[in-house]
Amino acid sequence: MTRLPFRRRPPRRALGAAGSACALILLAALAACGPGGQQQASTATRPGPTAAPSSPLPAGTATRPQPAAVPRYQLPAGSVAHKIKVGGAVGTYRTYRPASLPAGAPIVVMLHPSGGSASQAERDYHWDAEADSGHFVVAYPDWEEYAGANPIDFIPAIVAAIERHNPIDSGRVYAAGISLGGTEAYFLVCSSKIFAAIGADSARELATCDHPAPISVIHIHGTADHIVPYHQLPLSDIPQINATWRRIDHCGAPAVNTAGPVTTSIAACPDGRTVELITIAGAGHQWPGGAPGTGMGDPPSTALNATQVIWEFFAKHHR
Repeated sequence: MTRLPFRRRPPRRALGAAGSACALILLAALAACGPGGQQQASTATRPGPTAAPSSPLPAGTATRPQPAAVPRYQLPAGSVAHKIKVGGAVGTYRTYRPASLPAGAPIVVMLHPSGGSASQAERDYHWDAEADSGHFVVAYPDWEEYAGANPIDFIPAIVAAIERHNPIDSGRVYAAGISLGGTEAYFLVCSSKIFAAIGADSARELATCDHPAPISVIHIHGTADHIVPYHQLPLSDIPQINATWRRIDHCGAPAVNTAGPVTTSIAACPDGRTVELITIAGAGHQWPGGAPGTGMGDPPSTALNATQVIWEFFAKHHR
């Protein structure tokens, strides 16, 4: 066997002065690096996260909240007079729309007393101010001036005209009235099913429905009413009217509470309906909390605010 010649490893070269200095510097740097220093070093050298692909939309567009759609009411804000033609007859009415109103607002139809008018009802019963705080539309029909046609057709036509061009909640349409206007509200629920609740003050129900639909009813009456007496059989007896609607609505026994001159009877009924009677001892033919009426009314009772009480009742009920 031929033995290869042995190669000697070249001798290591000694570090020069510059090399020794570099080695010392490196050792000193490593000795100085504690855990914090190591983290800083790794952070400085760690590659950053991969950037997300750029969006063609401007920065922030995808996450910027979209502005809420502004409800489009064609009904002018404030108090406005209108004309409407129904069945060949022309009628007039007024509306009040708050300056700020969300979509899906309710409507309250306020019916004036005999000898009154839409402008009188708007002035005397303060529904405009209640609409500002409750965010709803008020309609004041001149229902007694609607010559040549039945007000029962006229009033639903007003509601339909308002709903046609405005984002109204058709499940929250209400009717309120005083004296013969309250009686008209009772007539309306016998012929129309557009109302979720009615409120009557100083009114009687002159006729009953053959097949009335259940509806929430609130009635306010004074015991000293000389035009529509609180007890008058067989023409009209207010507690009997209340009992009739409790039967129609299949209500339970009413809970009765008296505070000062005001006695409140509240009956809970299926499907969230309520039948309520508020009796004011010593009050006459008037709208409590309102202004003096058309000359036939008594001074308004200060025992409660009928507009506020009726609206709070309406706000709890929908069709």
